[in-house]
This record gives sequence, C-alpha cells and structure tokens, in this order.
Amino acid sequence: MVVVMKKNANENQISRVLFKIEALGSKAHLSRGNIRTIIGVVGDNSNIEPGVFESLDGVERVVPLLGPFKLASRDFRKENSSFSIDGSQIGGKKIIMIAGPCAVESREQLIEAALAVKKAGAVALRGGAFKPRTSPYSFQGLGEEGLKILAEARDIVGLAIVTEVIAPEQVSLVAQYADVLQVGSRNMQNYALLNAVGESHKPVLLKRGLSSTIEEFLNAAEYILSHNNPRVILCERGIRTFETYTRNTLDINAIPVLKSLSHLPVVVDPSHGTGKREYVAAVSRAAIAAGADGLIVEVHPDPENALSDGAQSLRPQEFENLMAELRPVAEAVGRYL
Repeated sequence: MVVVMKKNANENQISRVLFKIEALGSKAHLSRGNIRTIIGVVGDNSNIEPGVFESLDGVERVVPLLGPFKLASRDFRKENSSFSIDGSQIGGKKIIMIAGPCAVESREQLIEAALAVKKAGAVALRGGAFKPRTSPYSFQGLGEEGLKILAEARDIVGLAIVTEVIAPEQVSLVAQYADVLQVGSRNMQNYALLNAVGESHKPVLLKRGLSSTIEEFLNAAEYILSHNNPRVILCERGIRTFETYTRNTLDINAIPVLKSLSHLPVVVDPSHGTGKREYVAAVSRAAIAAGADGLIVEVHPDPENALSDGAQSLRPQEFENLMAELRPVAEAVGRYL
C-alpha cells in the first residue's frame, strides 16, 4: 500500500508514519515529489488495515496496491520519475542519447569514440569493461583497466559513463568509476546482483531479459527499488523470437506498455534489438515516436575490426547522421535531443 501525505505534512508527521511502518514489520520506501510526499509500505501488508495510517496526522489517504510490482508501478507514483545522470536529466522532455562501443578495446579506440559521440550530441558514453559472452573464447573485456580508460575518457570528453557490472562482488569496484551501472539482459534475474546494485544507490540501467515478460522485467526493477534506490532506467533491447533475419525482435509495444504501467524512464537499445547497423536508424525513429526517453546506441570508430558486435555498431559519421534524423521526430512528439 501507499501512504499519501498531505501537501503541508511536516517532518515529524512523516517520521511518525515511517516509525509505524517499521513497527508493523514492514519496510518504508520514502519518495519526496515536487508536490507531496508518498511512502510505500513494502512487504507483506495484507493484514495491515489502512485505518492504521489514516488516523495519523498529516496523512491524506492510503492507497492499496494490488499488482505484483509495487514501487515501480504508476499506482505508487503518478508522475514520471526524472533524475540526473551527471547533470543530464532523464525522464523529462529531453531525449537522452547514450552511445559508444560495445567493449573498451584500447585507450585510443575509446577516446576516439567518445569524442565522436560527444560532438554528435550524446550525453553519456557506453562501453563494456566486463563482457559476458556466449562463448568463453570470445573477448571478455579489459576488466579494471577498461574502467580506468572509461574514467579517463570522462575526464577528457566530459561524458557520463554507463558500463555493465556482471557479478555482485564487482559492484563496489565498478561504482568507483561508473556514473550508471548497467545490468545486462543475461543478468536481469540475477537477484543477488539486483540487490547489490540497489544497495549501491547509483543510477541503474536495467536491460530486459532475452525471453522475459514485461511483468518479470518490472519485478526485476522492483528488487533495485526496494533498496531505496529510485534511480532505475528500464531498457528494452529486443527479445528472442523465431525470427532469424535480425539478432532479436525489438518490442516497440513494450515502450507504451511500460510507460503506462510504470513511472520509470524507458530507453531503447536499437543496436542489440536489430543486430545490424542498417536497421538501427529506422528502429531508433520508431522508438522515439513510441515514447522512449532515450536511446543507447553502439558506435565504433572501426566496426569492421571491432572485438565485439561490430556488425551492429554505427560509424561516427553514421551516428551523426542518425542524430540529425532523430531531431524532427523528437520535435513531432513534443521532445528534443
């Protein structure tokens, strides 16, 4: 359930509600909005009567939440969540562009990619230091050395860093370097990892699993939110279907569905969604038209010789062209890049 406080509720009244929730054996999730404060009652609260809270000073109303995901739902928060990624706001009118290579291969490769995507209008740099690969013989990333290169690129170019963490024990290390922790599709239901990134209180970009339903996706986000970490970004990156002409099937439907069910910002990964650079632009336009809050696009200065996902990576000039194509689409739906 959700306890909605009155507009003029003071700190003492809020504290009494928090104390009452803890005393009843549940956890409190405090969310301070621009207009009012709402408090989520997390845990099994089926035996708690709303009147327990309604009688407290400062409480406006109590709203039962019946869905499987509580904190991620529109019932918990009506307005869109919006928060800063190193100075750039996601969840508002501006569409956030995250771009860079699939993997950090060398200092020269990453700095060149970072300069190119920054020039074209990206606000964050993606790049994997740890790469979970299907084959154990494929390039697995540079590890901490890759994180150091990412941090250097941030200092030189001025872009926020988005990079993947693949194990709970890596979270503290990656959090030292990254502005946003990415949980990849293979780890969407790695609950130990979800708990760890939640406890880090860093922004988290959560990718949808290869064969996951939207309900499973939102429940994965719930794990992170339950640790009082409200800065979660949902990422649709395509699901596995019977189709073989593309790497995955990008679920455009998921964008409006997620936006209707949840207040969390939604970004789309057209690179993994298609697996082929020639389709990235078309799918990117569709994603923005459908309501996505951002895109995460793979860009490599030399994709023919990339160590990972070269076929789906745009060249710097292609990314610049994409940005030009997306601006009128964004304007048509009341957004901007």
